[in-house]
Amino acid sequence: MRKLASVLAALALAATACGSEAAPREGARTLTVFAAASLTESFGALGKRFEAQNSGVSVKFSFEGSSALVQKLTQGAKADVFASADKANMDKAVKAELIDGQPSVFATNRLAIAVGKGNPKGIKGLADLAKDGLTVVVCAPQVPCGSAAKKVQQTSGVALKPASEEQDVKSVLAKVQTGDADAGLVYVTDATSAAAKVDRVDFPEAGGAINDYPIAVVKDAPQAQLAGLFRDFVLGAEGKTELAKVGFGSP
Repeated sequence: MRKLASVLAALALAATACGSEAAPREGARTLTVFAAASLTESFGALGKRFEAQNSGVSVKFSFEGSSALVQKLTQGAKADVFASADKANMDKAVKAELIDGQPSVFATNRLAIAVGKGNPKGIKGLADLAKDGLTVVVCAPQVPCGSAAKKVQQTSGVALKPASEEQDVKSVLAKVQTGDADAGLVYVTDATSAAAKVDRVDFPEAGGAINDYPIAVVKDAPQAQLAGLFRDFVLGAEGKTELAKVGFGSP
């Protein structure tokens, strides 16, 4: 009987321990943010600040191409905030009645050429990317960075023959970083964030394809009030300062 009592006591203690471990913190809230891949570094930093200023709040990010994020929302994925790298994909979300209220533009971005450190191929501008012998990668046309790349080619008359079309700008950048590509069309902000691994070549034609970045609260957001606070935080002074660090422009 003494042995049985000891076993039962141990089981009770284990059950109590498991129960207390699984119990969520009182008042804990998770804010889910769908954001364009090019916002990874800036929003990551802003998320930490937002958590520090709002006790019990955890910010969970999903960074992908804007078109992929709209598709997920359309398919029923739950999110509180959506930040797109262009108006076109935000307009799709608005048209599908996925957005609560009017989106607000919080930043702008432009393309740049990412090349390996030291620019081993001597690339000086957009026209160089059309030369034979270069492996060039761009974003797929449905992705904002791909749409901008297409527009730049149309307005400049420079026709590229990319080795691949990636689903987000970070995938383009990764191929340059690993040496799988000699050059890639990315955003200024991505090349700046990865300055330790790539060099950046600016080109004037990029001025003809400036992307506006809108942000909005998602309709029926699980954390609607918190979503509004985060949106305002991004639009505010702290948001602008953090975004400017990597080269985002003001709307």
